[in-house]
Amino acid sequence: MTANSSLAPSDPEFDYIIVGAGSAGCVLANRLSANGKHAVLLLEAGPKDSNIWIHVPLGYGKLFKEKSVNWMYQTEPEPELKGRQVFQPRGKTLGGSSSINGLLYVRGQHEDYDRWRQLGNTGWGYDDVLPYFKKAENQSRGADQYHGTGGPLPVSNMVVTDPLSKAFIDAAVETGLPYNPDFNGAAQEGVGLFQTTTRKGRRASTSVAYLGPAKTRGNLKIETGALGQRVLFEGRRAVGVEYRQGAILRRARARREIVLSTGAYNSPQLLQLSGVGPADLLRGLGIDVVLDAQGVGRDLQDHMQVRIVMRCSQKITLNDTINHPLRRTMAGARYALFRKGWLTIAAGTAGAFFKTSPRLASPDIQVHFLPFSTDKMGEKLHDFSGFTASVCQLRPESRGSVRIKSADPTVPPEIRINYMSTETDRTTNVEGLKILRKILNAPALKPFVIDEYDPGSKVSTDAELLDYCRERGSTIYHPTSTCRMGNYALAVVDQRLKVRGLDGLRVVDGSIMPDLVSGNTNAPIIMIAEKASDMILEDAR
Repeated sequence: MTANSSLAPSDPEFDYIIVGAGSAGCVLANRLSANGKHAVLLLEAGPKDSNIWIHVPLGYGKLFKEKSVNWMYQTEPEPELKGRQVFQPRGKTLGGSSSINGLLYVRGQHEDYDRWRQLGNTGWGYDDVLPYFKKAENQSRGADQYHGTGGPLPVSNMVVTDPLSKAFIDAAVETGLPYNPDFNGAAQEGVGLFQTTTRKGRRASTSVAYLGPAKTRGNLKIETGALGQRVLFEGRRAVGVEYRQGAILRRARARREIVLSTGAYNSPQLLQLSGVGPADLLRGLGIDVVLDAQGVGRDLQDHMQVRIVMRCSQKITLNDTINHPLRRTMAGARYALFRKGWLTIAAGTAGAFFKTSPRLASPDIQVHFLPFSTDKMGEKLHDFSGFTASVCQLRPESRGSVRIKSADPTVPPEIRINYMSTETDRTTNVEGLKILRKILNAPALKPFVIDEYDPGSKVSTDAELLDYCRERGSTIYHPTSTCRMGNYALAVVDQRLKVRGLDGLRVVDGSIMPDLVSGNTNAPIIMIAEKASDMILEDAR
Protein backbone atom coordinates (compact mmCIF):
# COMPACT_ATOMS: atom_id res chain seq x y z
CA MET A 1 0.00 0.00 0.00
CA THR A 2 1.46 3.34 -0.99
CA ALA A 3 1.28 6.25 1.43
CA ASN A 4 1.93 8.88 -1.27
CA SER A 5 -0.69 11.30 -2.48
CA SER A 6 -2.98 10.23 -5.29
CA LEU A 7 -4.99 13.43 -5.37
CA ALA A 8 -6.44 14.56 -8.68
CA PRO A 9 -7.03 18.15 -9.84
CA SER A 10 -10.77 17.47 -9.63
CA ASP A 11 -10.69 16.57 -5.95
CA PRO A 12 -12.33 19.27 -3.80
CA GLU A 13 -10.08 21.61 -1.82
CA PHE A 14 -10.55 23.01 1.65
CA ASP A 15 -8.38 25.06 3.94
CA TYR A 16 -8.88 22.60 6.79
CA ILE A 17 -10.02 19.00 6.89
CA ILE A 18 -11.13 17.73 10.30
CA VAL A 19 -11.42 13.96 10.61
CA GLY A 20 -13.85 13.03 13.39
CA ALA A 21 -16.90 15.01 14.55
CA GLY A 22 -16.65 14.13 18.23
CA SER A 23 -16.01 16.08 21.42
CA ALA A 24 -13.06 17.88 19.80
CA GLY A 25 -13.98 17.84 16.11
CA CYS A 26 -17.27 19.72 16.53
CA VAL A 27 -15.51 22.43 18.54
CA LEU A 28 -12.87 22.80 15.82
CA ALA A 29 -15.48 22.91 13.04
CA ASN A 30 -17.29 25.74 14.78
CA ARG A 31 -14.23 27.81 15.67
CA LEU A 32 -12.29 27.36 12.40
CA SER A 33 -15.30 28.29 10.25
CA ALA A 34 -16.53 31.17 12.42
CA ASN A 35 -14.71 34.01 10.67
CA GLY A 36 -15.98 32.94 7.24
CA LYS A 37 -12.47 33.11 5.77
CA HIS A 38 -11.65 29.40 5.77
CA ALA A 39 -13.31 26.51 3.95
CA VAL A 40 -13.66 23.60 6.37
CA LEU A 41 -14.53 19.96 5.72
CA LEU A 42 -15.69 17.86 8.68
CA LEU A 43 -15.71 14.09 8.21
CA GLU A 44 -17.63 11.74 10.52
CA ALA A 45 -17.66 7.96 10.13
CA GLY A 46 -21.03 7.60 11.85
CA PRO A 47 -24.51 8.94 11.04
CA LYS A 48 -26.22 12.18 12.02
CA ASP A 49 -27.18 12.39 15.69
CA SER A 50 -30.87 11.78 14.97
CA ASN A 51 -31.33 8.80 17.31
CA ILE A 52 -33.87 10.06 19.85
CA TRP A 53 -32.02 8.45 22.77
CA ILE A 54 -28.94 10.60 22.12
CA HIS A 55 -30.84 13.66 23.32
CA VAL A 56 -32.43 12.10 26.42
CA PRO A 57 -29.86 12.15 29.27
CA LEU A 58 -30.72 8.68 30.60
CA GLY A 59 -30.60 7.45 27.00
CA TYR A 60 -26.91 6.63 27.40
CA GLY A 61 -28.09 3.26 28.75
CA LYS A 62 -29.91 2.58 25.47
CA LEU A 63 -26.83 3.54 23.41
CA PHE A 64 -24.33 1.48 25.38
CA LYS A 65 -24.49 -1.32 22.82
CA GLU A 66 -26.17 0.40 19.90
CA LYS A 67 -23.98 -0.45 16.91
CA SER A 68 -25.34 2.33 14.70
CA VAL A 69 -23.77 5.04 16.91
CA ASN A 70 -21.10 3.11 18.85
CA TRP A 71 -17.79 1.59 17.73
CA MET A 72 -18.30 -1.18 20.34
CA TYR A 73 -14.61 -1.96 20.73
CA GLN A 74 -13.17 -4.69 22.93
CA THR A 75 -9.76 -4.90 24.53
CA GLU A 76 -7.52 -7.88 24.07
CA PRO A 77 -7.66 -10.29 27.04
CA GLU A 78 -6.49 -8.34 30.11
CA PRO A 79 -3.80 -10.30 32.02
CA GLU A 80 -4.59 -8.79 35.45
CA LEU A 81 -8.36 -9.10 34.99
CA LYS A 82 -8.38 -12.91 34.68
CA GLY A 83 -8.01 -12.77 30.90
CA ARG A 84 -11.30 -10.93 30.42
CA GLN A 85 -11.91 -8.67 27.46
CA VAL A 86 -13.23 -5.27 28.52
CA PHE A 87 -15.93 -3.63 26.43
CA GLN A 88 -14.97 -0.16 25.16
CA PRO A 89 -17.95 1.88 23.91
CA ARG A 90 -16.97 4.92 21.82
CA GLY A 91 -19.27 7.32 20.01
CA LYS A 92 -19.74 6.96 16.24
CA THR A 93 -22.08 9.80 15.32
CA LEU A 94 -22.07 13.59 15.22
CA GLY A 95 -20.88 14.57 18.67
CA GLY A 96 -18.87 11.36 19.03
CA SER A 97 -18.63 10.13 22.60
CA SER A 98 -20.23 13.37 23.83
CA SER A 99 -23.42 12.00 22.24
CA ILE A 100 -23.40 8.71 24.16
CA ASN A 101 -21.45 9.49 27.35
CA GLY A 102 -22.65 9.91 30.93
CA LEU A 103 -22.89 13.73 30.63
CA LEU A 104 -20.77 14.57 33.70
CA TYR A 105 -18.86 17.85 33.62
CA VAL A 106 -15.61 17.25 35.53
CA ARG A 107 -12.37 19.01 34.56
CA GLY A 108 -9.86 17.23 36.78
CA GLN A 109 -7.45 18.77 39.27
CA HIS A 110 -5.42 21.96 38.90
CA GLU A 111 -2.37 19.78 39.56
CA ASP A 112 -3.07 17.67 36.43
CA TYR A 113 -2.38 20.56 34.09
CA ASP A 114 0.53 21.88 36.11
CA ARG A 115 2.03 18.40 35.76
CA TRP A 116 1.58 18.65 31.98
CA ARG A 117 3.54 21.92 32.07
CA GLN A 118 6.22 20.39 34.30
CA LEU A 119 6.66 17.65 31.71
CA GLY A 120 7.83 20.37 29.31
CA ASN A 121 4.52 21.37 27.72
CA THR A 122 4.76 25.14 27.99
CA GLY A 123 1.36 26.83 27.82
CA TRP A 124 -0.58 23.88 29.25
CA GLY A 125 -0.48 24.65 33.00
CA TYR A 126 -3.71 25.20 34.91
CA ASP A 127 -3.53 28.99 34.62
CA ASP A 128 -3.06 28.55 30.85
CA VAL A 129 -6.02 26.22 30.30
CA LEU A 130 -8.53 27.78 32.71
CA PRO A 131 -9.46 30.57 30.24
CA TYR A 132 -10.42 27.91 27.69
CA PHE A 133 -12.60 26.02 30.15
CA LYS A 134 -14.32 29.33 30.88
CA LYS A 135 -14.58 30.26 27.19
CA ALA A 136 -16.38 27.00 26.40
CA GLU A 137 -18.78 27.22 29.31
CA ASN A 138 -22.26 28.60 29.81
CA GLN A 139 -22.40 27.95 33.54
CA SER A 140 -25.92 27.90 34.97
CA ARG A 141 -24.61 29.18 38.33
CA GLY A 142 -23.10 32.26 36.73
CA ALA A 143 -19.55 33.43 36.09
CA ASP A 144 -16.85 33.59 38.74
CA GLN A 145 -13.10 33.05 39.10
CA TYR A 146 -13.40 29.48 37.80
CA HIS A 147 -16.42 29.57 35.51
CA GLY A 148 -17.69 31.35 32.45
CA THR A 149 -21.04 32.23 30.90
CA GLY A 150 -21.96 32.87 27.29
CA GLY A 151 -19.96 29.96 25.87
CA PRO A 152 -21.48 27.27 23.64
CA LEU A 153 -21.47 24.47 26.23
CA PRO A 154 -24.30 24.45 28.79
CA VAL A 155 -23.20 23.27 32.24
CA SER A 156 -26.14 22.68 34.55
CA ASN A 157 -27.03 21.53 38.03
CA MET A 158 -28.73 18.16 38.48
CA VAL A 159 -32.46 18.38 37.77
CA VAL A 160 -33.12 15.33 39.96
CA THR A 161 -32.02 15.39 43.60
CA ASP A 162 -33.27 12.09 44.98
CA PRO A 163 -33.16 11.12 48.68
CA LEU A 164 -30.51 8.43 48.11
CA SER A 165 -28.06 10.88 46.54
CA LYS A 166 -28.59 13.31 49.42
CA ALA A 167 -28.09 10.48 51.93
CA PHE A 168 -24.85 9.48 50.19
CA ILE A 169 -23.53 13.03 50.53
CA ASP A 170 -24.50 13.12 54.21
CA ALA A 171 -22.87 9.71 54.78
CA ALA A 172 -19.60 10.83 53.18
CA VAL A 173 -19.56 13.96 55.36
CA GLU A 174 -20.10 11.72 58.41
CA THR A 175 -16.92 9.80 57.50
CA GLY A 176 -14.90 13.03 57.37
CA LEU A 177 -15.11 14.22 53.75
CA PRO A 178 -15.86 17.92 53.31
CA TYR A 179 -18.95 18.98 51.41
CA ASN A 180 -17.86 20.40 48.06
CA PRO A 181 -20.41 22.39 46.02
CA ASP A 182 -18.07 22.67 43.01
CA PHE A 183 -15.66 19.92 41.96
CA ASN A 184 -14.38 22.28 39.24
CA GLY A 185 -13.64 25.22 41.50
CA ALA A 186 -10.89 25.95 44.00
CA ALA A 187 -10.34 22.30 44.99
CA GLN A 188 -11.66 18.91 43.95
CA GLU A 189 -11.62 16.98 47.24
CA GLY A 190 -14.95 16.32 48.92
CA VAL A 191 -18.48 15.13 48.21
CA GLY A 192 -21.36 16.77 46.37
CA LEU A 193 -23.58 16.70 43.32
CA PHE A 194 -22.12 16.52 39.81
CA GLN A 195 -22.91 19.08 37.15
CA THR A 196 -23.87 17.92 33.67
CA THR A 197 -23.61 19.01 30.04
CA THR A 198 -27.35 19.44 29.65
CA ARG A 199 -29.73 22.24 28.73
CA LYS A 200 -33.32 22.18 30.03
CA GLY A 201 -33.30 18.43 30.57
CA ARG A 202 -31.71 17.52 27.23
CA ARG A 203 -28.17 16.39 26.38
CA ALA A 204 -25.86 19.13 25.14
CA SER A 205 -23.32 17.17 23.09
CA THR A 206 -20.70 19.09 21.16
CA SER A 207 -22.82 18.44 18.08
CA VAL A 208 -25.72 20.28 19.70
CA ALA A 209 -23.63 22.96 21.43
CA TYR A 210 -20.98 23.69 18.79
CA LEU A 211 -21.96 22.16 15.47
CA GLY A 212 -25.64 23.11 15.62
CA PRO A 213 -25.00 26.88 15.41
CA ALA A 214 -22.41 26.39 12.64
CA LYS A 215 -24.22 23.96 10.32
CA THR A 216 -25.69 26.62 8.06
CA ARG A 217 -22.37 28.33 7.34
CA GLY A 218 -21.54 28.22 3.66
CA ASN A 219 -17.85 27.62 4.35
CA LEU A 220 -18.46 24.46 6.47
CA LYS A 221 -19.17 21.14 4.77
CA ILE A 222 -20.18 18.17 6.95
CA GLU A 223 -19.99 14.65 5.61
CA THR A 224 -21.43 11.77 7.65
CA GLY A 225 -20.94 8.07 6.94
CA ALA A 226 -17.41 9.07 5.89
CA LEU A 227 -14.80 6.64 7.22
CA GLY A 228 -11.26 8.00 7.05
CA GLN A 229 -9.00 5.55 5.19
CA ARG A 230 -5.68 7.39 5.33
CA VAL A 231 -4.00 10.76 5.27
CA LEU A 232 -2.33 11.49 1.93
CA PHE A 233 1.21 12.87 1.85
CA GLU A 234 3.53 14.58 -0.58
CA GLY A 235 6.88 13.83 0.96
CA ARG A 236 6.39 14.57 4.61
CA ARG A 237 3.60 17.09 4.16
CA ALA A 238 0.01 16.01 4.72
CA VAL A 239 -1.98 17.25 1.74
CA GLY A 240 -5.26 15.37 1.76
CA VAL A 241 -7.55 12.69 3.15
CA GLU A 242 -8.95 9.58 1.54
CA TYR A 243 -12.30 8.50 2.94
CA ARG A 244 -15.07 6.06 2.06
CA GLN A 245 -18.77 6.83 1.93
CA GLY A 246 -20.65 3.60 1.31
CA ALA A 247 -19.11 2.03 -1.76
CA ILE A 248 -17.52 5.28 -2.98
CA LEU A 249 -13.90 6.13 -2.26
CA ARG A 250 -13.39 9.89 -2.10
CA ARG A 251 -10.45 12.24 -1.62
CA ALA A 252 -10.18 15.85 -0.54
CA ARG A 253 -7.19 18.22 -0.50
CA ALA A 254 -6.23 20.47 2.40
CA ARG A 255 -4.60 23.77 1.49
CA ARG A 256 -3.53 24.50 5.06
CA GLU A 257 -3.90 21.61 7.52
CA ILE A 258 -5.47 18.28 8.32
CA VAL A 259 -6.61 17.75 11.91
CA LEU A 260 -7.23 14.27 13.32
CA SER A 261 -9.87 14.29 16.05
CA THR A 262 -10.94 10.67 16.09
CA GLY A 263 -10.05 9.86 19.68
CA ALA A 264 -7.57 7.78 21.63
CA TYR A 265 -8.25 4.64 19.59
CA ASN A 266 -8.95 5.92 16.09
CA SER A 267 -6.38 8.72 15.84
CA PRO A 268 -3.38 6.38 16.31
CA GLN A 269 -5.15 3.85 14.08
CA LEU A 270 -5.52 6.39 11.27
CA LEU A 271 -1.94 7.59 11.66
CA GLN A 272 -0.68 4.01 11.43
CA LEU A 273 -2.88 3.29 8.41
CA SER A 274 -1.35 6.40 6.81
CA GLY A 275 2.25 5.26 7.29
CA VAL A 276 2.95 7.15 10.53
CA GLY A 277 3.84 4.82 13.38
CA PRO A 278 6.19 1.99 14.37
CA ALA A 279 7.99 1.09 11.14
CA ASP A 280 8.19 -2.65 11.79
CA LEU A 281 4.45 -2.86 12.46
CA LEU A 282 3.61 -0.93 9.29
CA ARG A 283 5.97 -2.80 6.99
CA GLY A 284 4.66 -6.09 8.32
CA LEU A 285 1.20 -5.07 7.15
CA GLY A 286 2.39 -3.83 3.75
CA ILE A 287 2.06 -0.13 4.55
CA ASP A 288 4.73 2.24 3.19
CA VAL A 289 6.40 4.15 6.03
CA VAL A 290 6.09 7.94 5.85
CA LEU A 291 7.54 8.45 9.34
CA ASP A 292 8.89 5.89 11.80
CA ALA A 293 7.08 7.26 14.86
CA GLN A 294 7.43 4.70 17.64
CA GLY A 295 5.24 6.69 20.02
CA VAL A 296 2.06 6.44 17.94
CA GLY A 297 -0.30 4.17 19.86
CA ARG A 298 1.90 3.89 22.97
CA ASP A 299 1.10 4.92 26.54
CA LEU A 300 -2.64 4.19 26.40
CA GLN A 301 -4.20 5.10 29.74
CA ASP A 302 -7.73 4.58 31.04
CA HIS A 303 -9.70 4.81 34.27
CA MET A 304 -10.96 1.53 35.68
CA GLN A 305 -14.05 1.36 37.89
CA VAL A 306 -15.10 -1.22 40.48
CA ARG A 307 -18.71 -1.09 41.66
CA ILE A 308 -20.48 -1.87 44.93
CA VAL A 309 -24.23 -2.61 44.73
CA MET A 310 -26.52 -2.16 47.72
CA ARG A 311 -30.04 -3.48 48.26
CA CYS A 312 -32.33 -0.59 49.12
CA SER A 313 -35.01 -0.93 51.79
CA GLN A 314 -37.35 1.55 50.10
CA LYS A 315 -38.88 1.55 46.63
CA ILE A 316 -37.29 4.85 45.65
CA THR A 317 -34.71 3.72 43.06
CA LEU A 318 -34.77 3.89 39.29
CA ASN A 319 -35.06 0.08 39.36
CA ASP A 320 -38.50 0.46 40.95
CA THR A 321 -39.65 2.86 38.25
CA ILE A 322 -38.27 1.01 35.22
CA ASN A 323 -39.56 -2.37 36.41
CA HIS A 324 -43.10 -1.09 37.08
CA PRO A 325 -45.12 -0.52 33.85
CA LEU A 326 -47.28 2.31 35.21
CA ARG A 327 -44.45 4.15 36.94
CA ARG A 328 -42.29 3.74 33.83
CA THR A 329 -45.03 5.22 31.64
CA MET A 330 -45.54 8.11 34.05
CA ALA A 331 -41.80 8.83 34.08
CA GLY A 332 -41.77 8.93 30.28
CA ALA A 333 -44.76 11.26 30.21
CA ARG A 334 -43.23 13.55 32.79
CA TYR A 335 -40.07 13.83 30.74
CA ALA A 336 -41.96 14.38 27.48
CA LEU A 337 -44.10 17.13 29.00
CA PHE A 338 -41.73 18.85 31.41
CA ARG A 339 -38.17 17.53 30.71
CA LYS A 340 -37.99 16.48 34.35
CA GLY A 341 -37.73 13.30 36.38
CA TRP A 342 -35.71 10.11 36.13
CA LEU A 343 -34.94 10.44 32.42
CA THR A 344 -32.81 13.52 33.13
CA ILE A 345 -30.22 11.75 35.29
CA ALA A 346 -26.60 11.34 34.21
CA ALA A 347 -24.15 8.50 34.88
CA GLY A 348 -23.68 9.75 38.41
CA THR A 349 -25.82 12.00 40.56
CA ALA A 350 -23.62 12.50 43.59
CA GLY A 351 -19.86 12.09 43.56
CA ALA A 352 -16.86 12.12 45.83
CA PHE A 353 -13.11 12.61 45.53
CA PHE A 354 -10.86 11.35 48.31
CA LYS A 355 -7.32 10.25 49.12
CA THR A 356 -6.52 6.63 49.93
CA SER A 357 -3.51 7.83 51.96
CA PRO A 358 -2.90 11.04 53.94
CA ARG A 359 0.53 11.20 52.30
CA LEU A 360 -1.06 12.13 48.97
CA ALA A 361 -1.21 15.75 47.83
CA SER A 362 -4.59 15.36 46.09
CA PRO A 363 -7.41 12.81 45.74
CA ASP A 364 -6.59 9.57 43.93
CA ILE A 365 -10.13 8.10 43.93
CA GLN A 366 -13.35 9.33 42.33
CA VAL A 367 -16.71 7.86 43.35
CA HIS A 368 -19.78 7.85 41.11
CA PHE A 369 -23.06 7.31 42.96
CA LEU A 370 -26.14 6.06 41.06
CA PRO A 371 -29.68 5.51 42.39
CA PHE A 372 -30.03 2.28 40.37
CA SER A 373 -28.25 -1.05 40.03
CA THR A 374 -27.44 -3.67 37.42
CA ASP A 375 -25.03 -6.55 36.97
CA LYS A 376 -23.36 -4.83 34.01
CA MET A 377 -23.69 -1.27 32.76
CA GLY A 378 -26.04 -1.08 29.80
CA GLU A 379 -27.93 -4.22 30.80
CA LYS A 380 -31.29 -4.80 32.53
CA LEU A 381 -31.71 -3.20 35.93
CA HIS A 382 -32.06 -5.50 38.93
CA ASP A 383 -35.58 -6.62 39.83
CA PHE A 384 -35.03 -5.42 43.41
CA SER A 385 -34.59 -1.90 44.77
CA GLY A 386 -30.90 -1.14 44.48
CA PHE A 387 -28.27 1.56 44.17
CA THR A 388 -24.62 1.65 43.11
CA ALA A 389 -21.39 3.40 43.99
CA SER A 390 -18.10 2.81 42.17
CA VAL A 391 -14.47 3.63 42.82
CA CYS A 392 -12.27 4.93 40.02
CA GLN A 393 -8.50 5.26 40.46
CA LEU A 394 -7.71 8.71 39.11
CA ARG A 395 -4.03 8.38 38.18
CA PRO A 396 -3.30 4.80 37.14
CA GLU A 397 0.30 3.84 36.48
CA SER A 398 -0.65 1.06 34.04
CA ARG A 399 0.08 1.72 30.38
CA GLY A 400 -1.14 -0.01 27.25
CA SER A 401 -1.16 0.38 23.48
CA VAL A 402 -3.22 0.69 20.30
CA ARG A 403 -1.88 -1.07 17.20
CA ILE A 404 -3.54 -1.80 13.89
CA LYS A 405 -3.98 -5.46 13.01
CA SER A 406 -4.61 -4.90 9.30
CA ALA A 407 -4.17 -2.34 6.53
CA ASP A 408 -7.98 -2.49 6.20
CA PRO A 409 -9.48 0.59 7.95
CA THR A 410 -12.64 -1.34 8.86
CA VAL A 411 -10.71 -3.81 11.06
CA PRO A 412 -10.73 -2.67 14.70
CA PRO A 413 -7.30 -2.01 16.19
CA GLU A 414 -5.68 -4.16 18.87
CA ILE A 415 -6.38 -2.45 22.20
CA ARG A 416 -4.33 -3.40 25.26
CA ILE A 417 -4.85 -1.34 28.41
CA ASN A 418 -3.10 -3.57 30.98
CA TYR A 419 -5.38 -2.54 33.85
CA MET A 420 -3.92 -3.04 37.36
CA SER A 421 -0.49 -4.04 36.07
CA THR A 422 1.34 -2.17 38.86
CA GLU A 423 1.29 -2.63 42.62
CA THR A 424 0.15 0.97 43.13
CA ASP A 425 -2.88 0.41 40.94
CA ARG A 426 -3.83 -2.79 42.74
CA THR A 427 -3.40 -1.26 46.20
CA THR A 428 -5.28 1.93 45.33
CA ASN A 429 -8.34 0.06 44.08
CA VAL A 430 -8.48 -2.10 47.20
CA GLU A 431 -8.06 0.86 49.56
CA GLY A 432 -10.65 2.82 47.60
CA LEU A 433 -13.21 0.05 48.03
CA LYS A 434 -12.54 -0.10 51.77
CA ILE A 435 -13.14 3.64 52.17
CA LEU A 436 -16.27 3.50 49.98
CA ARG A 437 -17.65 0.71 52.13
CA LYS A 438 -17.26 2.93 55.20
CA ILE A 439 -19.33 5.63 53.48
CA LEU A 440 -22.03 3.15 52.42
CA ASN A 441 -22.28 1.90 56.02
CA ALA A 442 -22.38 5.36 57.62
CA PRO A 443 -25.45 6.37 59.69
CA ALA A 444 -27.06 8.60 57.05
CA LEU A 445 -27.52 5.64 54.68
CA LYS A 446 -28.62 3.11 57.31
CA PRO A 447 -32.37 3.78 56.82
CA PHE A 448 -32.00 2.95 53.10
CA VAL A 449 -29.85 -0.19 53.25
CA ILE A 450 -30.85 -3.84 53.58
CA ASP A 451 -27.40 -5.23 52.80
CA GLU A 452 -24.51 -5.18 50.34
CA TYR A 453 -25.53 -7.25 47.32
CA ASP A 454 -22.26 -7.17 45.41
CA PRO A 455 -19.58 -8.13 46.33
CA GLY A 456 -21.30 -8.85 49.66
CA SER A 457 -20.04 -10.01 53.02
CA LYS A 458 -18.22 -12.98 51.49
CA VAL A 459 -15.55 -10.53 50.30
CA SER A 460 -13.75 -8.86 53.19
CA THR A 461 -9.95 -9.31 53.19
CA ASP A 462 -7.58 -7.29 51.01
CA ALA A 463 -6.84 -10.41 48.97
CA GLU A 464 -10.56 -11.04 48.42
CA LEU A 465 -11.16 -7.42 47.46
CA LEU A 466 -8.29 -7.57 44.96
CA ASP A 467 -9.75 -10.74 43.47
CA TYR A 468 -13.11 -8.96 43.19
CA CYS A 469 -11.38 -6.11 41.31
CA ARG A 470 -9.91 -8.64 38.89
CA GLU A 471 -13.26 -10.35 38.50
CA ARG A 472 -15.50 -7.30 38.08
CA GLY A 473 -13.33 -4.27 37.31
CA SER A 474 -14.23 -2.49 34.07
CA THR A 475 -13.60 0.73 32.20
CA ILE A 476 -15.18 4.03 33.09
CA TYR A 477 -14.62 5.08 29.45
CA HIS A 478 -11.69 7.53 29.58
CA PRO A 479 -8.99 6.30 27.14
CA THR A 480 -6.25 8.86 26.47
CA SER A 481 -2.58 9.52 25.71
CA THR A 482 -1.92 7.40 22.60
CA CYS A 483 -0.57 10.44 20.67
CA ARG A 484 1.06 12.17 23.62
CA MET A 485 2.16 15.78 23.58
CA GLY A 486 5.76 16.47 24.54
CA ASN A 487 9.34 17.28 23.59
CA TYR A 488 10.90 13.83 23.96
CA ALA A 489 11.63 11.15 21.35
CA LEU A 490 8.37 9.20 21.74
CA ALA A 491 6.09 12.25 21.87
CA VAL A 492 3.75 12.29 18.86
CA VAL A 493 2.72 15.96 18.86
CA ASP A 494 4.42 19.15 20.03
CA GLN A 495 2.95 21.84 22.28
CA ARG A 496 0.94 23.23 19.36
CA LEU A 497 -0.38 19.72 18.66
CA LYS A 498 1.49 19.43 15.35
CA VAL A 499 2.65 15.90 14.55
CA ARG A 500 6.40 15.94 15.12
CA GLY A 501 8.43 15.33 11.97
CA LEU A 502 5.56 16.16 9.59
CA ASP A 503 3.98 19.28 8.15
CA GLY A 504 0.32 20.16 7.75
CA LEU A 505 -0.95 17.61 10.28
CA ARG A 506 -2.20 17.97 13.87
CA VAL A 507 -3.95 15.74 16.36
CA VAL A 508 -6.56 17.38 18.58
CA ASP A 509 -8.41 15.07 20.97
CA GLY A 510 -7.89 13.11 24.19
CA SER A 511 -5.05 11.12 22.66
CA ILE A 512 -2.67 14.09 23.07
CA MET A 513 -2.97 14.21 26.87
CA PRO A 514 0.53 13.78 28.36
CA ASP A 515 -1.16 12.02 31.28
CA LEU A 516 -4.73 11.11 32.13
CA VAL A 517 -6.57 13.81 34.06
CA SER A 518 -7.98 13.14 37.53
CA GLY A 519 -11.63 13.06 36.50
CA ASN A 520 -13.93 12.65 33.52
CA THR A 521 -12.44 13.47 30.13
CA ASN A 522 -15.12 15.19 28.04
CA ALA A 523 -14.66 18.69 29.50
CA PRO A 524 -10.84 18.56 29.15
CA ILE A 525 -11.12 17.39 25.53
CA ILE A 526 -13.41 20.32 24.74
CA MET A 527 -10.86 22.62 26.40
CA ILE A 528 -8.06 21.10 24.29
CA ALA A 529 -10.05 21.77 21.12
CA GLU A 530 -10.80 25.36 22.16
CA LYS A 531 -7.10 26.01 22.76
CA ALA A 532 -6.09 24.22 19.56
CA SER A 533 -8.54 26.32 17.54
CA ASP A 534 -6.80 29.49 18.67
CA MET A 535 -3.38 28.04 17.85
CA ILE A 536 -4.47 26.92 14.38
CA LEU A 537 -5.96 30.33 13.57
CA GLU A 538 -2.86 32.09 14.95
CA ASP A 539 -0.64 29.97 12.70
CA ALA A 540 -2.81 30.84 9.70
CA ARG A 541 -1.99 34.54 9.92
